[in-house]
Amino acid sequence: MSEFYLACYKGKKQGKDLKTLLFKSLDWLVRKATGGEYAHCEIAVSRHDGQFDCYSSSLRDGGVRVKTMHLPSDKWDLIPIQQDYLSLIYRLNTHFGATKGQKYDYWGAIGVVWRIGRQHPKRWFCSEWCAKVLGLENSAQYSPNSLAHRFQLINSFTRK
Repeated sequence: MSEFYLACYKGKKQGKDLKTLLFKSLDWLVRKATGGEYAHCEIAVSRHDGQFDCYSSSLRDGGVRVKTMHLPSDKWDLIPIQQDYLSLIYRLNTHFGATKGQKYDYWGAIGVVWRIGRQHPKRWFCSEWCAKVLGLENSAQYSPNSLAHRFQLINSFTRK
């Protein structure tokens, strides 16, 4: 059976070309403004080959997509999602089916960083998209760091 994780990006992109420098700057800004180490998050579903099917809305990829990736531990933290398996699969498939290909929500991402509450109904930023799949209300209020903190806290109580 596949395992589900909130995959949180803590890596630092390498390179000196203009596009890489822009993404590095944006990652730094998200980390700084949200007070944590994460710049992006995904719903990661384990595969049998050691890779993960990663669902999210990605600035780099232009919006909502699924992408098969390796998630090396020096760049990603994997936080187990401890929810009812069938409900989680249902929400993931339903939400992905309804939003696949929708554009990245730049203003929404800025809104969560500066807490101004802007959001577009047909655009998504990463943590908003993931929070919706995870069944959280007001999904646009979550940054990658606040979402990670919430699930780390939940996991700390369920392990005891």
